[in-house]
Amino acid sequence: MKITAAKPAPVAAAVSRPVRQAFVALPQASRLRPMLAQVLPPLLVLLAFVAVWEFLAGGANATLPPPSKVWTDAHDLIVDPFFDRGGLDKGLFWHLLASLQRVAVGFTLAAIAGILTGLLIGTSAFAMRGLDPIFQVLRTVPPLAWLPLSLAAFREAQPSAIFVIFITSIWPIIINTAVGVRNVPADYRNVAAVIRLRGPAYFWRIVLPAAAPYIFTGLRIGIGLSWLAIVAAEMLIGGVGIGFFVWDAWNSSNLSDIIVALIYVGLVGFALDRVVALAGHVATRGTLAR
Repeated sequence: MKITAAKPAPVAAAVSRPVRQAFVALPQASRLRPMLAQVLPPLLVLLAFVAVWEFLAGGANATLPPPSKVWTDAHDLIVDPFFDRGGLDKGLFWHLLASLQRVAVGFTLAAIAGILTGLLIGTSAFAMRGLDPIFQVLRTVPPLAWLPLSLAAFREAQPSAIFVIFITSIWPIIINTAVGVRNVPADYRNVAAVIRLRGPAYFWRIVLPAAAPYIFTGLRIGIGLSWLAIVAAEMLIGGVGIGFFVWDAWNSSNLSDIIVALIYVGLVGFALDRVVALAGHVATRGTLAR
């Protein structure tokens, strides 16, 4: 008698197909887990914060508007941040853009001057003894304390605001750059001495790569201080800018507009920090954490 192998039942094939699809989907699920681990905790905390805020500010004696009232009062401002009706009647996008332009100019000047000065202090003992005490005193001056002096010197609001950004953000850049230069490993210096690497080549190949993590740490601190300084300065100098928008909303008793503007300020500040951190991560080839 001839025995033949039984053919697989159609039911078994139908059952095995979803199993195979599940195994194929496992790598995709494993890739989603780190993303969910990063997104879910802050999202849950944010939802809890909004719920508590709604509860505390929903009473009759509350002085601040709840999130529901903020959404109702500032709906047009949130939905359309790009409107421009002329003069100072502009959406939040244009105020943020004006502030970012000032920050870009002031912070760029501070980064260039701060890195060069830090390199000088880090490599010259005489410069460190002469300049470091002066810088330690000047860096403790609050940002807004420089504003009257800058207005007296420049006679205009725009350069005065840029100067406040510059003088506020330059100190952490100088200090961190100098510390990075002074902490170049001795092995690197010995290798440079053996191969007779001197002058500009020594700075490009030895000093800057070794000091880069310190430099970008100073830049991250500096960009945060720049954003803090411009918001405070614009409250006093007026014109288009997010700081002026907040102050104008306060004078008009629009607390909902102030809350929306502060949320935008925080988001932009976070984005600026992430951009500088990403640039540092790329420049240091992953040695600096993002």
